[in-house]
Amino acid sequence: MTLRDRVNEDMKSAMKARESERLSTIRLLLASVKQREVDERITLDDAGVVAVVEKMLKQRKDSVQQYQQAGRVDLADRETAEMAILAGYLPQQLADAELVAVVAEAVAESGATAPSDMGKVMAILKPRVAGRADMGKVSALVKAKLAG
Repeated sequence: MTLRDRVNEDMKSAMKARESERLSTIRLLLASVKQREVDERITLDDAGVVAVVEKMLKQRKDSVQQYQQAGRVDLADRETAEMAILAGYLPQQLADAELVAVVAEAVAESGATAPSDMGKVMAILKPRVAGRADMGKVSALVKAKLAG
């Protein structure tokens, strides 16, 4: 079963269970997937759907931060609930130790020695950890590895 099929099945089960918040979040996800497919004239595979989920999670993370600064706890809680639902569609996240090992392997493979080589390392890492790790965290690990 593809990830998109799983999302469709989850939408049907949310309808049957009358879970309105879960249903609206899943519908937003499907709308974003369809929009990207129409814009790019392609059919998204699992990696493409994961990229859409990651983008939506990043948007919600930014929104939560802004809502909390504005004192709108109700809206921040709603966005956090949506994040929890969306996170269920991401693959298993890498543990910190695994992530450090993957970064070290990519640095060695690229032959990077200085912070100016960060682009080479990130090009190797991005397909390996896509959807399984926060790219901001990966970037920070790469910087630390190349600086020290």
